[in-house]
Amino acid sequence: MLDTVLLIALVLLSIAMLICFIRIIKGPSTLDRVLALDSIGINLISMTAVVSIMLRSEAFVDIILLIGILSFIGTIAFSKFMERGVVFERKRDR
Repeated sequence: MLDTVLLIALVLLSIAMLICFIRIIKGPSTLDRVLALDSIGINLISMTAVVSIMLRSEAFVDIILLIGILSFIGTIAFSKFMERGVVFERKRDR
């Protein structure tokens, strides 16, 4: 019973990821594309957690944390780029 529910969850998460990929390709604005990328990160975390439950293993917890951190850093970097036009600010001494 639990395996069936987890398999259905994987299928639904895959469909959600496919919809996010379509939004990345077709998105009318850049912010829509960033939101879709962030959603893909969340779906990837969820899929990894479901696979971890299916395999009855705790080895995937590190991978889940790594994906979460990378997704967060990417979102912050892009928001800084949209706000200021650069990600890293450099002070030039003249």
